[in-house]
Amino acid sequence: MPLRNITAAEAAADLSAFDAVIDARSPAEFALDHLPGAINWPVLDDAQRRIVGTLYVQTSALEARKLGAVMVARNVAEHLERWIADKPRDWQPLVYCWRGGQRSGALAWFLEQIGFRTAKLAGGYKGFRAVVLKDLAAWPARFDFRVLAGRTGSGKTRLLQALAEQGAQVLDLEGLACHRGSILGNLPGQPQPSQKQFDNRLWQALRQLDASRPVFVESESKKIGRLQLPDALIAHMHAHGRVLRVEMPDAARVQLLLEDYGFFADDAEAFCRLLDGLVTLRGRETVGRWQALARAGQWAEVFAQLMHEHYDPLYLRSMDRHYSGLSSADALRLADGGPDALRQAAQALLA
Repeated sequence: MPLRNITAAEAAADLSAFDAVIDARSPAEFALDHLPGAINWPVLDDAQRRIVGTLYVQTSALEARKLGAVMVARNVAEHLERWIADKPRDWQPLVYCWRGGQRSGALAWFLEQIGFRTAKLAGGYKGFRAVVLKDLAAWPARFDFRVLAGRTGSGKTRLLQALAEQGAQVLDLEGLACHRGSILGNLPGQPQPSQKQFDNRLWQALRQLDASRPVFVESESKKIGRLQLPDALIAHMHAHGRVLRVEMPDAARVQLLLEDYGFFADDAEAFCRLLDGLVTLRGRETVGRWQALARAGQWAEVFAQLMHEHYDPLYLRSMDRHYSGLSSADALRLADGGPDALRQAAQALLA
């Protein structure tokens, strides 16, 4: 049966049409980003790819292809031996590499010769990436965003989770980015994805949303940690998002921060190193005071001071600049960050 070539747009529309999506690139390329649900069958591993590339540059294309062909044949044979024994005749894989060229072509040819109805992605990962970026520039305008705005520690993320539990549509940008969005926002044991992975996750999240229903999202700056949000998403949230002002008493905010950032108590020096990043904004004397409190274990006091002296002023300036209707926005007052208060607030928003 003939080898099918499908476009990136066709693949993006319905990857579930395939029984497997196979990435023929090297493990390092795969780790940086890959199509949703893809598995990695590298036809050249990272070391082999470097060897062939060096030979191509330093000797000749012919010698590089000779050696590359031997490596590819051995690797493909190992993949076939390992993975296809239990595959039925009607198994339908989609194979891709960087540009849809020789690596995916070699693997797809073998699968097609066996008799599997194999498809190859024209344009490869690069073509799929172009579709993702195009969609991220266009899709945000479809949605009715309800933007949860509130000072640090006011429970916005927890409220999003409570809304999701009540059946609301939510877009958890910080969850997708594995970061809480501040200088202290790294999550223990959860490194941030690459920018390409984040874009891919966001693309998947947006494509699953129903544009006829509201979408709840937190107010965010243009960056979450080291990751950049699409300009189209930020612009649409600023210009067309309906702002909901989330408020919580300061004592409850401090308690919430103690719960969310309590892991710093086990490594005060790591906390202090992160605070060094605020010296330019707040000055060495102020930052040194916060660091001294942390080293003394006075966490409630240091979070209270950070709230009042750093995060609140920063937040108010940002919100005044980007959300002109904030002062007149509906206020949602949470007594605390506990499950009862959050559930009641979510129910009230959805009533």
